[in-house]
Amino acid sequence: MAMYIRPYRGQRYKIQRSPESVEREVQVPLNVRVEGDMYLVEMIVPGLKPDDLDIEILKNRIEIQGEFSKPEEDVKYLREEIPVGKFRRVIKLPKMMEVDQSEANLEQGILTLRVPVAEEALPRTIEVQTS
Repeated sequence: MAMYIRPYRGQRYKIQRSPESVEREVQVPLNVRVEGDMYLVEMIVPGLKPDDLDIEILKNRIEIQGEFSKPEEDVKYLREEIPVGKFRRVIKLPKMMEVDQSEANLEQGILTLRVPVAEEALPRTIEVQTS
């Protein structure tokens, strides 16, 4: 049995119930925008520390993974909406990115990732000469 719960916009849980386990797939909300020659990714990850996140940047693809801690097993909730479990987001962008100059910051539950566009992907101006 699969059941989908949407406690509020932007977050989706997939709960598969079986006698032994409860598996959840959490979709965390994010924003992606362009600032000059840089991509800016902001993701809401409340309660996570920098060590709880894995970020991989390759060519024009960003992959962010993490896991929200699991609650105590003996606790029974009347309502359970706080995200629990693993998440993985893959973002494909239109241009190649400069991995070495990328920066990630985690402050007050917001992950901010700044990734510059690769020099070879930037437009170039060519001067026309006469002969």
